[in-house]
Amino acid sequence: MIDQHLPILQIIIPMIAAPICMFLRHHFWTWLLAVVVSWVCLPISIALLIQVLEHGVIVYKLGGWAAPVGIEYRIDTLNAFILIIVAAIGAIVMPYARVSVDKEVPRDRAYLFYAMMLLCLTGLLGITITGDAFNLFVFLEISSLSSYVLISMGRDPRGLTAAYRYLILGTLGATFYIIGVGLMYMMTGSLNIADLATLMPAIADTRTIQAALAFLTVGLCLKLALFPLHMWLPNAYAFAPSAVTVFLASTATKVSVYALIRVVFTIFAGVNILEILPVRDLLMGLAIAGMFAGSAVAIYQSNIKRMLAYSSVAQLGYMILGVSMANISGVTAGIVHLFNHAVTKGGMFMAMGCIMYVIGSVKLEDMAGLGKRMPVTMAAFLAGGFSLIGVPLTVGFISKWYLIQGALENGWWPVAVLIVLSSLLAVIYIWRVVEVAYFQAPPEGKEAVTEAPMSMIIPMLVLIGASYYFGIDATTTLDVAGQAAEVLIGGAK
Repeated sequence: MIDQHLPILQIIIPMIAAPICMFLRHHFWTWLLAVVVSWVCLPISIALLIQVLEHGVIVYKLGGWAAPVGIEYRIDTLNAFILIIVAAIGAIVMPYARVSVDKEVPRDRAYLFYAMMLLCLTGLLGITITGDAFNLFVFLEISSLSSYVLISMGRDPRGLTAAYRYLILGTLGATFYIIGVGLMYMMTGSLNIADLATLMPAIADTRTIQAALAFLTVGLCLKLALFPLHMWLPNAYAFAPSAVTVFLASTATKVSVYALIRVVFTIFAGVNILEILPVRDLLMGLAIAGMFAGSAVAIYQSNIKRMLAYSSVAQLGYMILGVSMANISGVTAGIVHLFNHAVTKGGMFMAMGCIMYVIGSVKLEDMAGLGKRMPVTMAAFLAGGFSLIGVPLTVGFISKWYLIQGALENGWWPVAVLIVLSSLLAVIYIWRVVEVAYFQAPPEGKEAVTEAPMSMIIPMLVLIGASYYFGIDATTTLDVAGQAAEVLIGGAK
């Protein structure tokens, strides 16, 4: 019986737990509650994916009201896969957060921190699971508002400025999205995503619907930080508490990419909008520009969290490039890179969190000699760097291999060359860290540095280990991503 209600339990459990944190008002008990909730959400998401793979699409009607009048949660292979990414990252980040938050967040605000983390988790899971375009906006705002608070909660006052910038640009993105939803509702009288997909072909040629597509695309590209709409992201990642950076970098932008995929390949599936309007050329051009611009700017950063943030701009370019290819290999690459980048970049940001905990800085000049003083942490960072570069046996290699395949299937050999060249830029900014950490002597008087606590080291190693496990045996992730891509491409045709 409980299996039938797993979709709503995925949302209700963290949503109820968030206000409970406000009543507990104790840093340890709120942390423990957040850990338990996140560990409950993960098996629920795994169970949902198994159900989808065995029995097909899951449709859950809220309140017994049938769509399109009522709101429904609709789970297929694609969003079941994204649910696992979000839930898994949440389950790994929560144990990591305890000592990190104690160091970086004022103790009297720790309970607020975990309340906001649970609300953010609720919003991201809700965006992924809902089958209603307006309900997606509601969850988008839940995750965004909690993210603004989380970014501002650290001891660094620059986090407040970063949160304010994110607030302004995030609000613009959400406004653009809801205008697009309003225009679609005006023409169709429906907000249900599956229903919109059936109604769209008859009205796709109208200027109202084309304007709606433009608003939806720009709004979601702002949310996912596609170049050049990425200006909120570097400071938000750099000055947020380390646990927040890990969680948002691994989940928030990935969920926004999912929402864009849902718009292009589900709502406009019967229209093949990538061919009719110049959406493909726009997305491909911005994605390639982001691949190079993000990596190029990352090379010159002295704050390593900012460096990794700009690297994320480049990695988001790879995801959107795969979407723009509109073939099975390309879309598979874009979907699987959502998972691959989440585990790799999450592990690397965790390494930065460990360094922040130990030496109180993530500036390059302060990391001299850390290769010997913090060997496990720096080895994990380097291993994650190999994945960003795309070295064989890593998940980064899997993503880029399928991207190149997708480009060649479309006859875009220059794009395949650009994918390889942009990947080589990652060698430069990763090498800058290696050079300082392994080939420079530590400052005098600071030789006696030890590793961070095991509660931070173990989650970091889990994510970095996943970057190699799913690079060596990529069958599971590629099968799920490939199945999702086949359904999306088949719907688009």
